[in-house]
Amino acid sequence: QLQLVESGGGLVQAGDSLRLSCAASERTFSSYAVGWFRQAPGKEREFVGAINWSGTNTDYVPSVKGRFIISRDNAKNTVYLQMNSLKPEDTAVYYCATFASSYYSSSTPLNIWGQGTLVTVSS
Repeated sequence: QLQLVESGGGLVQAGDSLRLSCAASERTFSSYAVGWFRQAPGKEREFVGAINWSGTNTDYVPSVKGRFIISRDNAKNTVYLQMNSLKPEDTAVYYCATFASSYYSSSTPLNIWGQGTLVTVSS
């Protein structure tokens, strides 16, 4: 069964950059669109961005647009979240998840989730 493992989280200062990775256990991963989500302490989990199966289309929540970049390397079964100009409000546990489709939309079900990686941004 497909499994996802996030890595790359840590403690950084405001303005720093960090790259998260979402590594998959199977090559079927390359067929799915992938989303990044985050959950800050005391808040609900929110959508951060998504990438389609081929990497040709991405989408971001307005609060990270222009600062975060999602990419993927299907040969390595990995999706990345490059986070630049980090702010304290970016502090959260970050999760990746596969959509049940090669393309994403707000109505596309999510089927596989990783365990999350913690990002803490100090001011």
